Amino acid sequence: MLKSAHSRDTWLFWIVAVLVLGAGLGLRDPWPADEPRFALVAQQMVASGDWLFPHRGNELYSDKPPLFMWLQAAAYTVLGNWRVAFLLPSLLAALATLWCVVDLGRRLWTRRVGLYAGWALLFALQFTWQAKKAQIDPLVVFWITLANYGLLRHVLQRRDAVGALGLRPTGTTPEAMTPHWPMWMLGWTAAALGTISKGVGAIALLMLVPAGIASLRGWGARVHARDPRFWLGPLAFVAAAAVWLVPMVLAALGSGSPEYRAYMDDILLRQTAKRYGASFDHHQPLWYFFEVMATMWLPAMLALPWALPAWRRRLRRRDARYLLLLAWWALVLVFFTIPDGKRDMYILPALPMACLALAPLLPGIVRKVGAQRLAFGFSALLAGALLLAGLAAWLGDPSFERQFVAKRGLEGVAPALAGLLVAIGAWGVGCLLWFGRRRSIAATLATLAGLWVLLGLVGMPLLNDSSSARGLMTDVGRRIGPDAELGLVAWREQNLLRADRPAATFGFKVPFDEQMRRGLAWQAQQPARRWLLVQEVVLAACVDRSRAVHLGHTNRRGWWLVPGEAARGCR
Repeated sequence: MLKSAHSRDTWLFWIVAVLVLGAGLGLRDPWPADEPRFALVAQQMVASGDWLFPHRGNELYSDKPPLFMWLQAAAYTVLGNWRVAFLLPSLLAALATLWCVVDLGRRLWTRRVGLYAGWALLFALQFTWQAKKAQIDPLVVFWITLANYGLLRHVLQRRDAVGALGLRPTGTTPEAMTPHWPMWMLGWTAAALGTISKGVGAIALLMLVPAGIASLRGWGARVHARDPRFWLGPLAFVAAAAVWLVPMVLAALGSGSPEYRAYMDDILLRQTAKRYGASFDHHQPLWYFFEVMATMWLPAMLALPWALPAWRRRLRRRDARYLLLLAWWALVLVFFTIPDGKRDMYILPALPMACLALAPLLPGIVRKVGAQRLAFGFSALLAGALLLAGLAAWLGDPSFERQFVAKRGLEGVAPALAGLLVAIGAWGVGCLLWFGRRRSIAATLATLAGLWVLLGLVGMPLLNDSSSARGLMTDVGRRIGPDAELGLVAWREQNLLRADRPAATFGFKVPFDEQMRRGLAWQAQQPARRWLLVQEVVLAACVDRSRAVHLGHTNRRGWWLVPGEAARGCR
């Protein structure tokens, strides 16, 4: 009977996880800021056959290593559908991250604890939001979590329960700890794959710091550093990183091209060490990540008032499981706090281990009256805010609504979006009434599940035309006709990605004024059949606006379509 209950709970978790994370797959196109860039790079990989050196338009793209774009291109090669392929790597990475957390919780404690860890992670706002986006972060989180999975299984394994994890029994000598060398190599390999995904994957190896301390102090963990097989880990790291680094470096050096050499220097130096040491932008105060964790890691962080004293008691008992999880979380926090440049997703890799550290305490915490009230308040605030926002969009100031809709290109879908907000808010209120205060945790999970499913199935398709530039580029193709040529000036990745024909570009990092000059020169060669799509901020004064076409606003940018006759004064 107990086994049947465990099986039912496990199936319920995975069904909900697939539903929440997968809702909306295939129903939208890539959205800014990063999604169109990666999808465009992947699309050009498939079209050109050059997978080693990513391109954005006619320029090399060196901001990120290509592993994530490889996965998108591979998914398209198999499925033949970009709407599914560009999101599939993030979905699979998020589900794999959940599996690592659930399985590790089972091995460290019990099957029930593993599922609690999975629920806490699945519904943490930042995790679910990032998992539904085609950015590199879900993939990096998976590699880092997988690396932690392998390292923890190695340092915490004991001889008297081979294949199971746990603390060394009292009185057992440190020599009784049994290494798990395949897991050790897996941890280093995953850290390397995380490194060639975004550059920060190596932070998983910070787990060796608390593991080494626990090993030296006899806390029931052991690194086995004196064993010659210890070096299999670093060798696995080098081998995995070399899958991309060696071919790229050899090709860049052998090409003799300054452009490829600059690509190599930029991606190996400027985008890693130099970017960490001298952040370019996103300056934030020292306490920024505490704000992120206090808000974007809800509702899991609502358990902190009860978890903090419980963690302190377990550390006093020399419980290595908590030491490794909490110390690694703290080290990651310090690592990303040091630079001035900070973004909310930087701290996301620490979330799975934070949920794992919370999980053994959650069965007791969720029964506490205070925790139930906090969860009820969180759900009520969320549902009420969405309900009021939807009603305000329907009944609020018409002038404000018109300005908001026009700026974001939401004409035609604003009433439906208002209705969606009302529906989500009403769903949350209904969940609170159905479950009541005594089951407010279930009400919170149901509210969040409804929010993500409705957002994926209804909200994202409604926003797609304006957010992805599909509507803009469809309008451009219709206006210029099938035989015209199109050039893009001050363009964004979504414009080139959604163009219905091969479009001329005049650089991406090139200054806008220079792009405008090059575009006008290109158009002047065949003014009768060449058109320019120009971002409003850079439209040259010599263009006759009465002969050009104003296309409105998309992605908060104004756009003009310039025929050759409107640019006669520029020649």
